[in-house]
Amino acid sequence: MRHPSLRSLLIAASALIAVPAMAQDEVLPPLVPAPDAVEPLPLAPLIVVGEGAETPAPTIEAIPRVWAPVPRDEDGRSAYGLYLSARSALSQGQTAVGSDYLTAVEALTPEQPAIQDQTFIAALMAGDLNVAARITPASTTASPVVTEAGALVTAVQSFVAGDARSANASLKANPVGAPHARAGTLIAPWIAAAAGDWDTALAEPNPTGDRLMLLFGRYHRALLLEHRSRIPEADTALKALVDDPRTAPLFRISYGEFLERQGRRDEARAFYEGALAGAPSDGPLTRALARATSRGRPPALPDYRTGAAKALTAAAAQASSEGAHEFAVVYLRLSLNLDREPETLYVLGQTLSQAGMNTAARAVLSEVPRSETAVHAAAQVQLGLSFARDDQAEEALEAFRAAAAVTPRDPRIAYLTAGQLLQLERYDEALELLNGPLLNTADQGGDTRFMRGAAYESLGRIPEAEAELWAALQLQPDEPAYLNYLGYLWVDSGTRVDEGAAMIARAHAADPDDGNIQDSLGWAQYRQGQYEVAVDTLEQAVAKEPANAEINDHLGDAYWKVGRRREAGFQWNRVLTLDPDAERRAEVERKLEQGLDL
Repeated sequence: MRHPSLRSLLIAASALIAVPAMAQDEVLPPLVPAPDAVEPLPLAPLIVVGEGAETPAPTIEAIPRVWAPVPRDEDGRSAYGLYLSARSALSQGQTAVGSDYLTAVEALTPEQPAIQDQTFIAALMAGDLNVAARITPASTTASPVVTEAGALVTAVQSFVAGDARSANASLKANPVGAPHARAGTLIAPWIAAAAGDWDTALAEPNPTGDRLMLLFGRYHRALLLEHRSRIPEADTALKALVDDPRTAPLFRISYGEFLERQGRRDEARAFYEGALAGAPSDGPLTRALARATSRGRPPALPDYRTGAAKALTAAAAQASSEGAHEFAVVYLRLSLNLDREPETLYVLGQTLSQAGMNTAARAVLSEVPRSETAVHAAAQVQLGLSFARDDQAEEALEAFRAAAAVTPRDPRIAYLTAGQLLQLERYDEALELLNGPLLNTADQGGDTRFMRGAAYESLGRIPEAEAELWAALQLQPDEPAYLNYLGYLWVDSGTRVDEGAAMIARAHAADPDDGNIQDSLGWAQYRQGQYEVAVDTLEQAVAKEPANAEINDHLGDAYWKVGRRREAGFQWNRVLTLDPDAERRAEVERKLEQGLDL
């Protein structure tokens, strides 16, 4: 069959730009791969399990079975009911709602340490940092995941409130430990600098510690040296980072900006040109060179709060690269409380999605302001992909169009929008984009030609469809989706059955687990009169795609041809339960009444 293969290809193509190049080049901090020497952080047994997550909700201590009297709030809601409502909301990924309910339970039952711990975690994940700071768990039985996060939150919130001295004293007396030591170590120098404790702020990072903490510790120390006007030392520290080819991509923009701030524009320009020689398509480097050449204003040195926020985003990037997305969410929430950068909102939305909390992810991505054009467009693309994965087609289209509204010349967004229009069977609108100047170019890829061919085929414009599908196949001769689509078109129309069957066989060999391609193979065998073989092939296809109306219909036809009339009727009746389109429903009803022509 054709269309599910189209859907699969669109999803795959979308994944390639799930982080649009514009956003990756212009917005996102690099995700640093974990070095071999660093053990991945263990995931915390968090209360939050996002919708669709495969991991079951962890067992957590329940509130007492019997309370006398039952605690109730001023609206008459019981602690039991609020607790169950919180669990329900959190299991659906509604972190903010769940956090609100748990906060209400905690207020009614402050003597319950389990409730306090759960409320603290939920508040962190939802971004309710004032609540989290107020109820930071002090229980000796609590997990370090919770207690050390509490220490980190307390320090950051004190800093946010303007009490850097208290935050610094707390971190010096009780440094944040594992598993949040990286975040605590990176943020501590900035808080110390804000508190005027420059001995602590400029202390050399521990050379025997986590290699990434050492690198980022040296980077942040260089920025703090610049704050103290110790320019030669700052220069030496930054240059050491960019002279190492393993770390240069992470820090070269920062070193160029440092040179610009020192009035060394010619050096900065030469440095950017040298870096671009090895990375000619690097967007940030290109823009930095243009700025230095035009003598534009260089980015300012981060102040203490901004530096602390960037330290937390670095910790979050590393946590995400290790799979600890929940930890990354916490660090990004804290970062945003220090400096509400649109880029950080975007990364938080992505991270929530990676953690399986799609409802919360969408809420965050929706907050990215339209005034930040590139980041807003990237966030809308992510929203669209999230809706598309959940089969919310209209919402996905609206998000893609919102992205196109702020970046109307981006072909990637035009491609996604066209694909979504195809999913909605709005073929003429899709063709307007596919035949427009953004996508109908001399160097267009096979995916664009394939999509255009699918739109033409759906409109019954078969010669044009064949031409585009054939052109796509010439660009990618071994792509299973292309082979399957064109092969099925020829087989189903009866025009070039043997040639189409051979193409489908190649597609199946390349992707034997795809039930839709296997259906095409079985249908080709059916069209060639190989009914017994077709039955076996189509039974396997139905096993892979049991809820697909077309595949079940094909199996019914094959059963009829080999004389298994009762089973054919069963399959056709099953088709009617699978929401077939009107044309298929009418055809199946006719077959149930009259059978197939022999």
